[in-house]
Amino acid sequence: MNDDPIKTVPYKRPVLSSDQILEKSAEYYDFLNLRRSVREFEEKDVPKEVIENLIKTASTAPSGAHKQPWTFVAVNSKELKKKIRAAAEAEEMDFYNNRATEEWLKDLAPLGTNWSKPFLENAPWLIVVFKKVYDELPEGRAKNYYVQESVGIASGFLISAIHNAGLVTLTHTPSPMNFLSDILERPANEKPFLLLPVGYPSSHAQVPDLERKPLDEVSVFL
Repeated sequence: MNDDPIKTVPYKRPVLSSDQILEKSAEYYDFLNLRRSVREFEEKDVPKEVIENLIKTASTAPSGAHKQPWTFVAVNSKELKKKIRAAAEAEEMDFYNNRATEEWLKDLAPLGTNWSKPFLENAPWLIVVFKKVYDELPEGRAKNYYVQESVGIASGFLISAIHNAGLVTLTHTPSPMNFLSDILERPANEKPFLLLPVGYPSSHAQVPDLERKPLDEVSVFL
C-alpha cells in the first residue's frame, strides 16, 4: 500500500468578479433548467469519442479518499441492448403487476410510464454505471469509502455532461438490476447503480410539462 502523500499543485483558475459569478450562476441554472428526462430517441449514431468525453467528465467527480469507485460500461452493441431490454422489461413487468404498491402506481400514473422500455434498444448508447464496493488489487482486496455517495455525484456529473453535449437521457433503475452484471460480465466487486440511455431526442419526443419545486421549498438559509 502506498502511504506517500499526494503531490499538490497550485490551484489555477481565473478569479471572477461578483457580477461575473452572479451572471454565470444564473446562466448555468437557466441552461440546466432546460434538461428533461426523454424516453423517445432518434436512431442516430453518436460517435464513440463523445461518449468517451462524457465518461471522462463524470470521472472528474469527487470521491471518498479519491478511490473513484465507479465503472462506466458503454453499450453500443445491438445484440447486448436487445438482451438488456428483454431482461429489464421482465423485471419491470413483475414490478408493475406484483411488487409496486397502490400508492406508488398512483404516483407514477400521471407520467404514463409502464413496463415497456423501447428506449433501451432505440438509443444508440446505454451507459451502465457500476459502483465498486471494493477494489481487487494484486496485493489483495482494498476497501472503498462513501461508495454510494461518490457514484451518485459522478452520475450527476454525467447527466449534466450529456445535457451540455446536446444529447438527452433518462435515469433508469429497474429493480433488481443484477441481470446487468450477468449480461455485461462484470466482476463480483461491481454492482449496478444506474442505467442511462444516451442519444438524440426523437423529432416527436414529448416530455411532461412539469414545474420544479420553488427555491423556498428546497432550501433553508440560516
